[in-house]
Amino acid sequence: MNIYNFITLNKQKGKKLFAVLIDPDKQSTNELVQVVEKAVAAKVDLIFVGGSLLTNGNFATCISTIKSNCSIPVVIFPGNSMQVNKDADGILFLSLISGRNPDMLIGNQVISAPLLKHSNLEILPTGYILIDSGKPTTVSYMSNTTPIPYDKNDVAMCTAMAGEMLGLKLIFMDGGSGATNPISESMINMVSQAIDAPLIIGGGICSGEKAIANCKAGADIVVVGNSIEKNPNLLEEIAQSIQHYNTMKNNEMLSRN
Repeated sequence: MNIYNFITLNKQKGKKLFAVLIDPDKQSTNELVQVVEKAVAAKVDLIFVGGSLLTNGNFATCISTIKSNCSIPVVIFPGNSMQVNKDADGILFLSLISGRNPDMLIGNQVISAPLLKHSNLEILPTGYILIDSGKPTTVSYMSNTTPIPYDKNDVAMCTAMAGEMLGLKLIFMDGGSGATNPISESMINMVSQAIDAPLIIGGGICSGEKAIANCKAGADIVVVGNSIEKNPNLLEEIAQSIQHYNTMKNNEMLSRN
């Protein structure tokens, strides 16, 4: 499967996608298999794998375990240039465009480019935008960058526009793992209206209702990780909510035609 084509085709159809984020540091093998089984049963669209810190050396094992238990596309969501694995299907090639840390803008990408060039991974150039979530997060600390203030919709919009103009194919706005305040619907709406690139939203999504609110505001892909770690049953709730939303929107389109 070409992941980018899959994402853009669904965006053209108006169909929203659900991605489960798995942090290899947070899952035992048994817990991981259970999450993957739930993801398969719930018909999750994508599985993202990665974390700001990887301390147990389980990155490769995590990916191989997921791949051996499902056919859902596995996309690396790297916290650093070392998080690359040939067994995944693709990688978000992130440039942290909300910050001014040169290592996160281009430095780490230069280091990993030769390895990625000789891999079979699908490269997904992604503009990564951190939004203040109400408290310092691991990703903001580790990246040594300041997130865009929660209420500065115009700054987020202009940052996303610049990323798209630079040629980045996806825009990912993230409140960070365990975000206190999820990204506002008004910010999502303003950004989505200003760009053509698919918009990924993550951070602080802890209910099906919130996931739907993000979809209505303009998110093309909703990413949930930390909340599912705390409550695995949330995976099914969010999946069903997004599927119900997609069915409802599709029926509305059919009735108009």
